[in-house]
Amino acid sequence: MPTLDIDTIKTTLLEHHGALHQERINTGLHHVARLWQDSDGDQAAFNAFCEQHFVSDEADLKRLLDRFEIMLTTVHGHLTEIGRDLRRWSDLRGDDFEGVDALMATFAPAPDLSDQFYRQKLAFIGLLNFPRPDLTTMLAEGDDWSIDEWAAVRIGKAFGPRIPVEVNDLARTLGHSSNHWVASFHVPVGGLIDEDGRKPFDPDRRLLAHWLIREEVRAGYAQEQGVATQRALMWVMKRQIDGTIPQAVMDGSLDDWDPVANTLNGSDAGELLGPVRYERWLDCFTVAKALDEHHHEHPTAIARKFELAREMPEDEVERLLIDLLSAPVRGVIAERVQAALGRPLEAHDIYFDELSPSPPVDDLNRMVRERIGDNLGMQKKLPEILRGLGFPDEEAEFLGTRVQVEIARGSGHAMRPGMPQYAAWLRTNSLDDELGWDGFDTGMHELGHNLEQLISTHWVPRPALRNVPNTACTEAFAFLYQSKAGDVLGVETDPNLPDAWTMDTIQTMLDACQIAGPALVDLYAWRWLYANPDADAAAFRDAVISIATDLWDRFYAEYYGPDPYHILAAYQHMVAHPLYLPDYAIGHIQSQLIRTHMRSRDLAAETKRICSIGCFTPDLWTRKAVGSPISVEPMIKDVEEALSTLSALVPH
Repeated sequence: MPTLDIDTIKTTLLEHHGALHQERINTGLHHVARLWQDSDGDQAAFNAFCEQHFVSDEADLKRLLDRFEIMLTTVHGHLTEIGRDLRRWSDLRGDDFEGVDALMATFAPAPDLSDQFYRQKLAFIGLLNFPRPDLTTMLAEGDDWSIDEWAAVRIGKAFGPRIPVEVNDLARTLGHSSNHWVASFHVPVGGLIDEDGRKPFDPDRRLLAHWLIREEVRAGYAQEQGVATQRALMWVMKRQIDGTIPQAVMDGSLDDWDPVANTLNGSDAGELLGPVRYERWLDCFTVAKALDEHHHEHPTAIARKFELAREMPEDEVERLLIDLLSAPVRGVIAERVQAALGRPLEAHDIYFDELSPSPPVDDLNRMVRERIGDNLGMQKKLPEILRGLGFPDEEAEFLGTRVQVEIARGSGHAMRPGMPQYAAWLRTNSLDDELGWDGFDTGMHELGHNLEQLISTHWVPRPALRNVPNTACTEAFAFLYQSKAGDVLGVETDPNLPDAWTMDTIQTMLDACQIAGPALVDLYAWRWLYANPDADAAAFRDAVISIATDLWDRFYAEYYGPDPYHILAAYQHMVAHPLYLPDYAIGHIQSQLIRTHMRSRDLAAETKRICSIGCFTPDLWTRKAVGSPISVEPMIKDVEEALSTLSALVPH
């Protein structure tokens, strides 16, 4: 890095542009000087560049903002579409080409893009002319900024550190490896026996960890002798977490597998899988450490996730999660769940989602088969589904025909269009030979993402403000539309039960608390990694299990009893999507705020309005959306009201 003198050029710029621009000049020069390298030129070149490219005329500054919006949209938009298209063989279920698909998925046409923005000086023009405030400033002052001022901030913050190509290569390769491992980790359960000696699954049944294991646990509530299957599955999940699944099971053995004793045909199971899960998780930490040295403003993955990606302070998010889990109303809900089950609660009952009884899963699968069909049938019906949810004909057609529905290798995901001329992509899971209820239910979740993605691409006030502030905001709409899955399918509700808002509110609290614990595991695990950077996979596994156990004892044992499974560490998102899980919990909180706001309003109209707000900070976005900040207090009050209504109609 050269040692640059900025005083001379600062004086020159002040003389030329006037003292009115002193703050912009000083800030812009410091931003440029911090990232200027010897290869960019000497002191004279630095001075000449800044003198030529600092813009003070208001009209010219607006023109510059327009150009940067177009440039960034074009570059990132096309690269997004290239990446998505080349990852399709790795992302989707179907044709495998060993040794080729991974190379396609990790191919990058612009691996040194961040550095090229600087080498070709565009980034320096952006940093010289547009503000790059820190999160504290954005939270304190952002409410007073105009749309154009927010767009300028988004352009200024679009240019981060100069990441060397070899670091980008490492991030891309290890990131794909972790993602692919998670998407491919299906546990064969054909040989599984429960405590009653039964084999609950077909010989060729494989369950994606942890998502489909969890869904089968949920399905057990509607099954005769379902609790025995649930307990067996929880031992499968436990062995997924700690790496004690027998290798023979993973290789497809149909010998009787007792997951409690961990034996095959009553004998020692032999070689165990080991801590491979934590090896893949540590790959993400390897990437984080490689990036840390280049992110001088945010030198840890934790700081980057909270301050850059999420734009919510770390301590504020942690407090939200703890406040949620500390709410006394959880005890009342636990009593309700226990009454519904007719037995003391067990650890797996944190997955309970049957407060509103639903038809047996076989009936739901049949309804999906008859009314929706496969993934292509769902795609064809999307305009009809949206019309049924209240979207006007023109908007339903516009949005519904811009979503492509496909079957993912993993649990499912949604991908936004890189540019307005492209479609959004809905990836869901399916049974072996049909979409099924789980696939449709997940598809409705992903549709909520797609609606946000399309609306926030086509209707926001400026291109620089496309998207919502963070993934928690889009999760809020995913949860909201997932709650409509039964309505779309035509599942009849019990007229003796309270209205949908009442039941959804209680269920949202259950869901939020279910994920808040894993979200804290995610955060505390990353804090542990930074405190123990040389730990191996086995030590990290033990630390994660210890963290999960402590959090269970602190926030869950009072209601659900002991947890022999380390259940809070189950989420596979932690392995490949660092620090993502808090967004689910925040998404539930925001979803409840939005659902209550929409209680007497038009779902479709408000979805369009809220998703069109633009990419402000999450707190400001939420206040513009529903008139109140992100907080658990409104949710707790809603739950108290819902429980009161439920007690009046359905006494214990």
